Amino acid sequence: MAKEHWLGFDLGGTKMLAAVFDDEFNCLGRKRRRTHGYRGAEVGVERITQTIQQALESCEIEASQLSGIGIGCPSPVDMRRGVILDAANLGWEDVPLAKLLRSEFDSPVAVLNDVDAGVYGEFRFGAGRDVDSMLGIFPGTGIGGGFVHEGEILSGGSSSAMEIGHVCVDPRGGVCGCGSRGCLETVASRLAIAAEAAKAALRGEAPHLMEEAGADLTNIRSGAIAESIAAGDEVVKQIVVDAAGWIGIAAANVVSLLLPEMILLGGGLVEAMPDLLVAEVKRSARKTVLPAFRDRFKVAPAELGDDASIMGAAGWIERIEKSK
Repeated sequence: MAKEHWLGFDLGGTKMLAAVFDDEFNCLGRKRRRTHGYRGAEVGVERITQTIQQALESCEIEASQLSGIGIGCPSPVDMRRGVILDAANLGWEDVPLAKLLRSEFDSPVAVLNDVDAGVYGEFRFGAGRDVDSMLGIFPGTGIGGGFVHEGEILSGGSSSAMEIGHVCVDPRGGVCGCGSRGCLETVASRLAIAAEAAKAALRGEAPHLMEEAGADLTNIRSGAIAESIAAGDEVVKQIVVDAAGWIGIAAANVVSLLLPEMILLGGGLVEAMPDLLVAEVKRSARKTVLPAFRDRFKVAPAELGDDASIMGAAGWIERIEKSK
């Protein structure tokens, strides 16, 4: 029997990553490129095509040997048609990506939301290998979410779903980038945390952060926040604890509806401070849910890092093709 080769692609906000896997999901080769520097689908699809070709060349695999391509995209997607609906950071709208790549590579193509891909990757190959249902929350510049139940990605009728970053946690809160008030992203994204930390630095309450990163939001990344806390900036620690509390409340609402066995936390912020964030999300979620549910789920950090989305995208197209 000929060996199968699956390609996973992560079209992230700042980088794109393609990787080729064998039938046991060992990585055979990969290629990473920056996403920034272009806007518009025509140039973007050309860049995706080039990156896939370079990943194939890195492991001396021909496009004709591919069994399928899975693409994770930072956008709501129509998973049935393989269409990117609205990738605002790329300036893409209603892009039939699956159709375009099928014509280029003559291979089955699945398009899914990038957080869905990451959650599915962790469900199948990472921290969620031993559970049947899992809610994934990935706080970053925004906050992405995904839900997998018995091997299926939970989606809406015509679009990917589980946009937990836009769950309202404070109706009188600040205005979100989506235009609504009080979304989880306004109080618990890395950007929201960095903004509060910058204020603390300017007030003289976070001396280590001020010395190392200043009050410029572009410098207050996940690592700088973690270093500030480790150096004793207690105000910054409280800001992170408060943000994790909000995430726990949002997660508890999903637990009340769907009761996942695991709440998975991923992304750069969690990678920088796993113990603190996991503990505080767990505390807040268990405090908020029905007493009968408090011991029915666990909270854990992701294990796969950047590989979660590419493995999840490749694993998803493999699942689709083998279910036919």
